[in-house]
Amino acid sequence: MQGFSRNSVVLLFVFVSVVSLLLAGENKHVGTWTADLDQSTYSPGPAPKSVTLTIEPAAPDGVKLVAKGQDASGNPTHIEYVAQYDGKEYPIKGLPGTETVTLKRIDDKTIEAVLKKAGTTVMTVRTVLADDGKTRTSTFKGENEQGQAVNNTVVYRRVDSGTQRAED
Repeated sequence: MQGFSRNSVVLLFVFVSVVSLLLAGENKHVGTWTADLDQSTYSPGPAPKSVTLTIEPAAPDGVKLVAKGQDASGNPTHIEYVAQYDGKEYPIKGLPGTETVTLKRIDDKTIEAVLKKAGTTVMTVRTVLADDGKTRTSTFKGENEQGQAVNNTVVYRRVDSGTQRAED
């Protein structure tokens, strides 16, 4: 390679490698999302007054999720966890009737979260990102603390500028 020093070639190789890793680690679910309550269904109800999700990358291959909002009575809600896509259980805070969450990446647009209490699955949440990346739909199936069957479909709209990289 005439005209390039050895150091330039090494720096170019490192740059290309880092960019490749960043693109491979893209997590399209990362961002800020707000629930579109008009498009969502809650069974049993009632629906919350608001929900905003903030999903950030968490190394090496996971996310930090914070959900803030108001329940149907107007009381503040705050749910939070940091978990990896590795099938292991991680603690979840602020969601009554649950203690842990396990994440599984189905494909680049679909994830599944299994919520447990005392080792027993109480809820499965399957989330699918739309092809345009502007909406995500989460389907909740399981039981609430009162033993009632839960079958919620929550549509979220992206409120930030777009996807972020898992290594950012």
